[in-house]
Amino acid sequence: MGSLDGKTILVTGVLTDASIAFRVAEIAQREGATVILTGVGRSRSLTTRIANRLPEPAAVVPLDVTSEAELDGLVAAVATHTDQVDGVLHAIGFAPAAALGGGFVDASWSDVSTAMQVSTYSLVSLARAVLPMMSVGGSIVALDFDASRAWPAYDWMGVAKAGLESCARYLARDLGPKGIRVNLVAAGPLRTMAAKAIPGFDGFEQVWKERAPLGWDVDDTTPAARACVALLSDWFPATTGSVVHVDGGVHAVGA
Repeated sequence: MGSLDGKTILVTGVLTDASIAFRVAEIAQREGATVILTGVGRSRSLTTRIANRLPEPAAVVPLDVTSEAELDGLVAAVATHTDQVDGVLHAIGFAPAAALGGGFVDASWSDVSTAMQVSTYSLVSLARAVLPMMSVGGSIVALDFDASRAWPAYDWMGVAKAGLESCARYLARDLGPKGIRVNLVAAGPLRTMAAKAIPGFDGFEQVWKERAPLGWDVDDTTPAARACVALLSDWFPATTGSVVHVDGGVHAVGA
């Protein structure tokens, strides 16, 4: 028996098979879950093609977290495939180029607000949208990157991740009475599509190469994905509002 037998997991953020979200979907299926993916706008066709690389077929429903109409329609879209959602993976993040790369002080509110809406507030809006289908409780897991310090070039995405961590704590407080756990997995740097948008990503690789006690493979999304699947399962029934670091130990080691 798998750790997710009989559960339905909604997975956002699958754009390539190199993503953490894809690996989560893959492992979740192998652990017995029914997986439903979300796709954004014109990228939805890409998500559908990538879904064909999963062990089992996965439905893809539309979801743009900046669209109130699509958020309002999420339950109806998912309801064509299932009447219950047991877990949600939030793998959504974006910051305009002007909000990254060393222009922290000069970034406009327009760019900053986009980063915050897509990368931070979307956790709340997604939780609210899917809540009617989580009547028996469940688990929400979001992907994070260590927001306890200021990283070179990460700029407003770092601020957005700090906000994401705070949002998770408040959601954990408010959704706990409904039996819903909210946690984050802070992975080390991985060569995903999101990483390509970060100027100077090679610098992150070097930090982890030098400091990770367990070592770190920037091409291996499996450790982070396994942590997400564990949190989506019933193996952590009393854990909520937490950040699980899957980074080879870098967060715990001084420079």
